[in-house]
Amino acid sequence: MKRLLLGVVFVLTLVSSAAAQGPTGIRLTLADALARADAASETVGLARAGVLRSRADQARARSLYLPQISGAATYTRTLASQFSGFAVDSPGDSIPAPTNCDRYVPNPGLPIGERLDSLERGLDCVANGGGGLDFSNLPFGRENIYNFAIGGSQTVFNPALGGQRRAANASRDRAEVALESERTQAVLVATEAYFDAQLADRLSQIAESTLVQAERSYSDTRIARDVGNVAEFDLLRASVTRDNQRPVVIQRRAQRIQALLRLRQLLDLPQDAVLVLTTSLDDSSAVPVPAFAAAIAAANDTSIEGRAPVRQARATLDAAEGLLSSARGARLPSLGLSGTYAKIAFPDRLFSLDNFVTDASVSLRLDVPLFTGGRSRADVLVAEAARDEAALRLRQTREQAAQDVLDARTVLEAADATFTTSRGTVEQAIRAYAIAEVRYREGLSTQTELSDSRLLLQQAEANRALAARDLQVARVRIALLRDLPFGSLVPSISSQFFTPSATSAR
Repeated sequence: MKRLLLGVVFVLTLVSSAAAQGPTGIRLTLADALARADAASETVGLARAGVLRSRADQARARSLYLPQISGAATYTRTLASQFSGFAVDSPGDSIPAPTNCDRYVPNPGLPIGERLDSLERGLDCVANGGGGLDFSNLPFGRENIYNFAIGGSQTVFNPALGGQRRAANASRDRAEVALESERTQAVLVATEAYFDAQLADRLSQIAESTLVQAERSYSDTRIARDVGNVAEFDLLRASVTRDNQRPVVIQRRAQRIQALLRLRQLLDLPQDAVLVLTTSLDDSSAVPVPAFAAAIAAANDTSIEGRAPVRQARATLDAAEGLLSSARGARLPSLGLSGTYAKIAFPDRLFSLDNFVTDASVSLRLDVPLFTGGRSRADVLVAEAARDEAALRLRQTREQAAQDVLDARTVLEAADATFTTSRGTVEQAIRAYAIAEVRYREGLSTQTELSDSRLLLQQAEANRALAARDLQVARVRIALLRDLPFGSLVPSISSQFFTPSATSAR
């Protein structure tokens, strides 16, 4: 019993310890984040659906060149027919039943007048060339009709089909370029979100470190004030500096939460997942992009014609020219071949499938548009306008691509120079603050000098973190520039809040 109690206590201790530690953190490298970005992006999924739709349109355009074959099986039950009056000779019939012209059979039981009438009808049938027409074997008005048919058609000549197929092929090329662009954009956005989260975490650490320094400075100033070494003004200034730093810490923590939330959303991770980001901002190694993006980076193609927006605009122009060709071709004659083959039965009983007859035909059709009321001309004008618009957009896109390439290179050069400069600035700021602390502690400087040194250190560390983030993102952007849309560089989520002058001790 004692051992059992000890075991229960041990289990409860483990459970309470696990609960106190909270949810297990997910260690997430940059490579892991980028590997998840492609599958987690909704825009990439939409682009894949667009490619599937364009392939279906391409298959539909190609099918117009191939034979169109269809089969049909029908059963018809006749409830009433205009030919039912020929079936029996009854008082309700409006048309007397026909007489069999092959052989006249008198009926001695009829009165003399009716026998004479039947004899006259028989003579009239023979005199008018009756050759044994038996209405009972004709399909008119039969109760049961089975029809099994197969039909087909083949376009022999249609000048409009070539333009339609060309437009479908161009639309597929445009959709595939759009998919590549969205996948590459997802990689860049995930890279930005990852380093934004790292930047927000670094700024939060800097703010907390600055608060610790302000607390220590306030504590030293209060002790010095108690012994009468400093004036009350210095104590008040140290207190205000410390209190001003606390909202900055709260703000930086909120920004870190926002950055991590955005990263979880991009990667489809649980919102309560604790992320442990292991790739540092200062990591100088190449970004481990996925295989498809690595191929793009290896090509190192920053030419104007290779840019994804230019390729999309060129495909749009090809599609417009194809539609123009189709509109012009619709004004020319077209030739088509069609045929049908059917087996038809007219049984007296419902499930009697015998005595089928054959019905087969072949036709050659020539369609010549003689007058359409101006519709054909209007279709050509619309297609010409669309072609001209696509040509102008292609030229405009090429100009924008040249500007975007120059902008990407400028941003990378500026980010590299800023990061290189910030490295030495941080070292100098750390050294200056250490000297300021010693001078203030020895009574050789004032609280103002110490606060200024602390502010400069905070600015230098934040500037270096921001420069590291911008350099990492700029490197990825220039490497994947070929398949990226224009203006793909997004400012960091934390840089817009970084205003050290608003939180200074002045």
